[in-house]
Amino acid sequence: MSNEQLIKPISRNGFLLGLFAIVTTGLVVLTFTVSEDRIIEQQRRVKEKALFELIPEQAMDNILLEDTVPISSKELLADGSTDLAYIARKNGEVVGIILPVLSTEGYNGKISLIVGIHQDGRLAGVRILSHRETPGLGDKIDLNKSDWLLGFDGKSLQLPPLDGWHVKKDGGEFDQLTGATITPRAIVKAVRKALIYFSEHKELLATKTVLTPTTTEQAGD
Repeated sequence: MSNEQLIKPISRNGFLLGLFAIVTTGLVVLTFTVSEDRIIEQQRRVKEKALFELIPEQAMDNILLEDTVPISSKELLADGSTDLAYIARKNGEVVGIILPVLSTEGYNGKISLIVGIHQDGRLAGVRILSHRETPGLGDKIDLNKSDWLLGFDGKSLQLPPLDGWHVKKDGGEFDQLTGATITPRAIVKAVRKALIYFSEHKELLATKTVLTPTTTEQAGD
C-alpha cells in the first residue's frame, strides 16, 4: 500500500474527529446558554414573587419593579456586589422599602435574602432567595421547610432591643434551628444589618439617591 493510500484514510478520520469535536463543543455551549437563561429567568420569578409577599401590590400604587435604587455597600452585600433596593409608595409617600442582603457567613457560604421594612421601621418580612445550607438542618430557613423565618415579622430595632438581635445561644431572643446554629446566626445578623442600614439611610433611599460606598461615607459625616 502506497503512502498516499495510507494518508487519505488518516486525513479523513482526522477531519471527522475534528468535526465531531466542533459539533460536540457547540452543543455543550448551546445547552449551557439555554440552561443559564432558564436559571436566570427562574431566579427573577422567585425574586418577584418574594417581593410581593413582603409588600403586597394592594399596599402600593407605584410600579415596585421599576421604583428602584442601586446599592453598593458591604454593610448589606458582603461580597462587594451591587443590587437593587425596591421602594413601595402610596399616594407619593413611601410605605416600605425592600433591601437586598447577601451574607457570606452561612454554614456552606453565601445566603442571598431580601428584607422588607415598613416606613416606621418594622419588618414586613424576610425571604431567602438562594442558599446552599445543609438539607434537613440549615435549609429550614426556607419557608417551604419551616416557618422559622416568620419570626422576624413585625420586629424592629426596638423590638427586641439591639442587644437582643442574636440567637438564644448567643444571649439573644431568636430561636436556633434544631441541630443548626451557624445558619440562623447568619440570618439574624444580616437582618439586623438591614434594619440599621434602613434607619441610617431611609431618606436617601426614598429620594432614590444612588447609594455607593462614597455616598454612604458622606452621609455618615
